[in-house]
Amino acid sequence: MDKEYPIPLYYRVYQNLKQKILDGIYKPGDRIPPESELVQIYNVSRLTVRRALEELRSEGFINRAKGKGTFITGRKEEEQMNVLKGFTDKAKEEGFSVKSVVLENKLVEVPPELEEIFQIEHGTMVILLKRIRYMNEDPVAIESAYLNTAVDIRLLNILKKDMSKESLYDFLRNELKLPLVRAYEILEVTEVSGLDAKHLSVPVGTCSLLRKRYTYTSNNRCVEFVRSIYRGDKYRFKIELKTTGVFEK
Repeated sequence: MDKEYPIPLYYRVYQNLKQKILDGIYKPGDRIPPESELVQIYNVSRLTVRRALEELRSEGFINRAKGKGTFITGRKEEEQMNVLKGFTDKAKEEGFSVKSVVLENKLVEVPPELEEIFQIEHGTMVILLKRIRYMNEDPVAIESAYLNTAVDIRLLNILKKDMSKESLYDFLRNELKLPLVRAYEILEVTEVSGLDAKHLSVPVGTCSLLRKRYTYTSNNRCVEFVRSIYRGDKYRFKIELKTTGVFEK
């Protein structure tokens, strides 16, 4: 490797390997050369190679199996958070195959913390749609969506639909013609607990992303609250910030 530029060697190895993954030279499932070969290929130390591989692992590009080697997992899906879209729309735009497994699709009493937000009384029934979301056959997230039937009684039709195949946002926008105009979200770091860990195929206690979304219609009614847990090794969020005026000197 050329050492003229003031860029850490591990980072340059990481960038080179990452580009090979993005270009399809290394494909999902491929085993990349062992550390000893990478040391010779890049003319760097084993410590440098290990640090580069750790960067790739932290971004979800590789998985290191003890005694077997290092394998390509693909790339971590990245969501731009300045557009209101559903999971299916976003994943398909990025070229991923998607599927869902429905865990629950039923009426439940509104959770107490949603009574004021949904503007409904204690004991009112709402829809709970809980699904495991997959991209390219990998479980990526568990979504628990609460839908406010007081906004539109036709939401009850969801109970009769096969939501393992249908997009919730397609149903809301295209069938019900509900004007979903805004949402606000809260992101937190959390640990995956027992059953959720099993559904996501990760160890209990794995660090993950907890996402809460409140979606509103044009008459300022909250029609949906979604609580999602995303695998940290498969998904990340990107936020673009813009100024509102002229910079002051």
